[in-house]
Formats: sequence, structure tokens, C-alpha cells
Amino acid sequence: MKYRFRHFYQLIQHHGEKRKNKTALFVDESKITYGDILEQADKLAVYLIEQGVRENDKVALFLRNCPEFVYAIFAVAKIGAILVPVNTFLKEEELDYILQNSQSNYVIASEVYQNVMKKSQASTLCKGILWETEREGFRYGKHPVHTKEHFEPVQKDLDDIAVFIYTSGTTGKPKGAMLSYRNILSNTESGRRTINVKPRDRAIVFLPMFHSFTFSIGVMLPLYVGASIVIIKSLQPFSNIFKQMLTKRVTIFFGIPDVYNAIAKAKLPWYFMWFNAVRAFISGAAPLQPKTLDAMAKKFKRATLLEGYGLSEASPAVSMNTFKKQKVGSVGTALYGYEIKAVDEEMDELPRGGIGDIIVRGDNVMQGYFNLPEATRETIVNGWLLTGDVGYMDDEGFLFIVDRKKDLIISKGINIYPREIEEVIDGFEGVGMSAVVGIPDEKSGEVPVAYIEPEEGVKHIDERILKEYMKEHLANYKIPKQIHIIEALPKNATGKVLKRQLKKSTHPL
Repeated sequence: MKYRFRHFYQLIQHHGEKRKNKTALFVDESKITYGDILEQADKLAVYLIEQGVRENDKVALFLRNCPEFVYAIFAVAKIGAILVPVNTFLKEEELDYILQNSQSNYVIASEVYQNVMKKSQASTLCKGILWETEREGFRYGKHPVHTKEHFEPVQKDLDDIAVFIYTSGTTGKPKGAMLSYRNILSNTESGRRTINVKPRDRAIVFLPMFHSFTFSIGVMLPLYVGASIVIIKSLQPFSNIFKQMLTKRVTIFFGIPDVYNAIAKAKLPWYFMWFNAVRAFISGAAPLQPKTLDAMAKKFKRATLLEGYGLSEASPAVSMNTFKKQKVGSVGTALYGYEIKAVDEEMDELPRGGIGDIIVRGDNVMQGYFNLPEATRETIVNGWLLTGDVGYMDDEGFLFIVDRKKDLIISKGINIYPREIEEVIDGFEGVGMSAVVGIPDEKSGEVPVAYIEPEEGVKHIDERILKEYMKEHLANYKIPKQIHIIEALPKNATGKVLKRQLKKSTHPL
């Protein structure tokens, strides 16, 4: 793969000069140009140097969606330091763990999170904290920072570490995936080709910027090509997203299944449907339900919903459906420059249609987990990333994810894939979303148990009729032995259901 830039700062330096007066970021009623980003990144870099941040130091970001997040990406790259975006949904103990584990030297945080920050050990673990505020942007303190105090950027190369992205920690403590400039830039180049992103495009970003999908595809991809980003600071009110889409003429929309479920059901005014400029809806983080795909296709006839697949360890994008061809239930074909295989336990490739472990190879595969050599060796074998997902490839190279390997239920020696059961339950009237987990059972080893979140406004789901419905579509051994209808399934910041929490709350039969 050929690369236009060798590191992030080179990217913003190029656009800051070539597209100096072009609007790069729309934030509420403000417009920020590429020239502004370069100037603010230079200013922040000078400040961080004054605070003692040096090459290869780690700078943690505990920031909401804001322009300062973007400035920080390029300022940290200019110093040659490593960026550590942190999930802002975390509590103080979880934040402390990541600061400690990543060996972060400095923190840049939004003032809206000061309660968590002050309860945490950030002030003792790190050299200092720089605050992002509502009115001032960065609060640099009494001493103004002058961009005249210019310094030459540290010359980093493609294989130098750019970012630590921490995994969601659904199976224990989060691990820091070390991503190089090559890893991230391969994702932006592959994404550019698949979505055909041009400088005239405008992307909307309301998902948290700390998440790998938003970071690489939502933020870095548009900036990579010199396009514009509409930044939404808060999801509330949700109607503001539609307003910004319309007024800012958004062409690319990045979302997760929860958001598309809501849009599919929402009664949108005629003028929105008539005047919106969206040409592509991109979905990641979790599987889309077929009924959502159908509803979106009927509602937005001029736009295409492209479902993709990825994981933090792959920077994160791996595959995506394309404008030319989409398959319901598939997460598309390998992105440009990447390879995907379904393999058996000996790592031998299976025939097309054979269900096995999904492995990935390409410039997107992480450098490893920070300070975890054994976990790295278990996850990257001969250059192939073991995703932990189970699935198959069809004759046209489309990838179908069957389930997470760790979620597999083995009952009386037979493999049961929870996702297959969930897809059936999700098709039942009144069901918003479901999650199936395996619990220990003396006779069978494990049995499936279902948790159901009803659609908004639905007060009752008849379990007897639901079971009859399942019997029409599933073998008897796959029918959940318990059904729990709950107000809301526990989820992480990107809408992934936290099955570990459900398992903990389930009593053995």
C-alpha cells in the first residue's frame, strides 16, 4: 500500500498549507479551517514541550467530542509522543488503571469530567493536566503560549507507534493495542477507496472520538483527504443531529446499530427526507439487524447503508460492504490491502462456507499489546491477527460473522451460536434487541438463556407465543431455557452488549 503521509503531523502540515482557508471542522455555529487546526496544534505542542512532554511519552486524552481533541492528535504527533484516547464513560478507578498501565505522563481532559478526574489519581500519576473548557478552549493558565516559539516536528516514520487504543475489557482488564502510523493510515486509505471520500464530503461525528472506529474512520479519514467534519459535542437532544445534518449538508454519516434502529423508526419531517444530502451511512461496532437494513433502505432511497466489521487490534476496520454490492447478514469483503481467512484449529484455511476462526492480515494489524508479550504472541501468529470471532467466507469473498468465539455455547457437545438465536428473537414483533448467553447446567454442560429489551413503547411480550415462534425457526436444543424481559440491556459506549454482566446476573438452572 502506498502512503501519502508518513505521520499525522505531516498530514495536517500539508492540508494546513494547501487548504489553509477551507473549513475543516463545523462545531455548532463555528467554523474552523485547516489553517486554524495547524496553528492550534503548533500552539499546543509548544505548551506540552514546556510542560516536559517529550518524544515517546504518552499523553492521555479524557476529552469529549470537541475541536481540541483534533488539535491534540496533531500536537502530540509533532512532539513524537504517543496518544492514549481514554473512554470518558469510565469511572475513576478504571481511568487510573489505564493511566497507570499506559504509563501516561500527561493528561488532557474536558472540564465536564472534572469530578471523575479529581476523584482519580491523575494528578499524582501524571506530570500535569491541561483542561478543555466550554468558553476558553484550552485553559493554558496565566502564561500565554505563542506559536512563534516554533520547533521542527520530530520526524517519525510509518512504523513508529502513534496511538494506544484500549480494548473494551469485556474479558478482563483492558489491553493497550499499540497502533502505528502505518496501521491508522492504512485504514484511512482503505476507507477512502471503499467509501470514495472526496475533499467535498462532509462527515458527521457524534460517536465518541476516543473509540477506534470514530478515531480512524470518523475523524482521521475525512481529514486525510481534506474533507470536513461536523462535530456534535453531545447526543442530547438527538434532534440536533438531524438539524446539523440538514444545515451543514452532511454527506457521510457514521453510526452504530442503536442509532440506525432509532433512525429507522423515527418519523422524520418531509423536508428532511427531501433536502438531506447523505449519500452513505456507515455502520460499525456491532451487527445490524436485517429489519433495520430494510427500513433504512426504504426510508433513504438516495443513500446506501454500508455495514462493516473491525476490532481495535486492526485499527479497527477490516471489511465493508461496497456501493456496488451489499449482502444482508454480511460485513462485506476485505478492505483494500487486507486479507481475511476462516481457519480451523491448525490455522489451515477452510473451504468457502466452512465455519471457523476469522483471521486477518495486512497493514492494519497492531504492533502488539503494550507490555503484554505473551498476549501478543497468542493474538498475532505469523503476521495473522486472531480476531476471536467465528464465521465463514462465501464464494464471492463476503465475510459472515457467526459469533464471538468466547460466546460460543457448548450444550451436550453441540455448538450453539448465540447470534443465530438472537437474529430469530430480534425478528419477533415488539423486540428491540436481544442477547443470548450460556449458563452452566449439570446435564448439558451449558444451556442458552435469553435477555430481551423491548422496543420503545412496548409494554408486554408474550413469552409463550415467542417460544412458539422460536420453535418454528430453531432446533429444540437452541431454544433458550429461560427468557428474561428487561428494561434495557447493559451496553458499552458503542452499543455492544456486555454479556459478561448478564452472565453474572443469571442464576444456574
